[in-house]
Amino acid sequence: MTLRGFFVKVRRFFFEDIRLSEHDPYADIRPYRDDEVAPVLARLLKDPELTGAIAAFRFGGLARLLPFLLRPAVRWYLRRQLRGVETIHDLQLVIRGYMDTMIENTTAGLTVSGLEQLDPARAWLFVSNHRDIAMDPAFTNYALHVNGYDTVQIAIGDNLLTKPWVSDLMRLNKSFIVRRSAAGPRELLAASRHLSGYIRHALTEQHANVWIAQREGRAKDGIDRTEPAVIKMLSLSRDKASEDFGDHIASLGIVPVAISYEIDPCDALKARELAERARTGAYEKGEQEDVASIGVGIAGSKGRVHVSFGTPLDRRFDSAAAVAAEIDRQVLAGFRLHPSNLQAYEILEGRPAPASLHCEEGSVSAAAFRARMEAIPAEHRPYALAIYANAVRSQLALREAA
Repeated sequence: MTLRGFFVKVRRFFFEDIRLSEHDPYADIRPYRDDEVAPVLARLLKDPELTGAIAAFRFGGLARLLPFLLRPAVRWYLRRQLRGVETIHDLQLVIRGYMDTMIENTTAGLTVSGLEQLDPARAWLFVSNHRDIAMDPAFTNYALHVNGYDTVQIAIGDNLLTKPWVSDLMRLNKSFIVRRSAAGPRELLAASRHLSGYIRHALTEQHANVWIAQREGRAKDGIDRTEPAVIKMLSLSRDKASEDFGDHIASLGIVPVAISYEIDPCDALKARELAERARTGAYEKGEQEDVASIGVGIAGSKGRVHVSFGTPLDRRFDSAAAVAAEIDRQVLAGFRLHPSNLQAYEILEGRPAPASLHCEEGSVSAAAFRARMEAIPAEHRPYALAIYANAVRSQLALREAA
């Protein structure tokens, strides 16, 4: 190749990349589109790590003994399940079937409140408490879908995307990527601006519902609090010269969401981490620990589950802290207490919770809940109980503040 030919190729590469970026500036973080479904599914079906992971989840140790037999069987099954899937909607209808089965097998019922006050014709930004990596947005999505609303685009941290196939699966299910691994303040600010711009683009240009957690990472201690940094990130897409902060918040259509689980399938795992942090000041996650937590959260028993949709935030807010405080108020007010919360509170406090607190009907007996807690190592048990009891403490604090 001549020197001139080399420079022509380099120039074409960079300028074509610039044109693609201008046409699709969020290609690096956005969910996949319908025209990308077929090639991504074809890639996934050839991925031995994906078929191996599914085989291990479904067949346990047998998958290690007979990989030559089970992986092809998993691939055949996936092809059969995904036959005819050409769009994201098609894929989500397949997922709906799995959600129906999961709700039937791992919950004592799913209830929903508050949706009647939301206009299905406009896009909403759902800011949710965060107890479970996968199930929080999944239950929100399911509640919306069965009530005739569009499903959400889901914010997911890149720390969870440890494998290419995990990233592909998430982006096929309308997830967009939150870059948490940015190195340095400048890169973090650029990533936050990019994310903020995408969320506003999704809401205003695509008219798509969006789900984000109220904080980075799960509330492992059971204390639901909004990080003002999340609101500050959302405000980065505001044109400060022409748009008031309150008007910007109102334009996003922020709706607080409270998800309540009678039983947390990951309570023992969270308690172990909290105990280790308290003992040593740090906790080192295993390489696939988050992926394992996703599996436990999906397959584990949850008891009764409630999804409460709050009231859209208006323009009366003048700071990120004020917005965070209102989201907290609505999440705590919408959170449904279960007998497990009251029982844990009584064990830790040595006295029953006030009888005036509203409590849902439970599906797990007091004896079964106590046995669950006693199965957790004694040094971890107070942290497991606090996961449930802190919801009671938070509602009592809300009542005092009011």
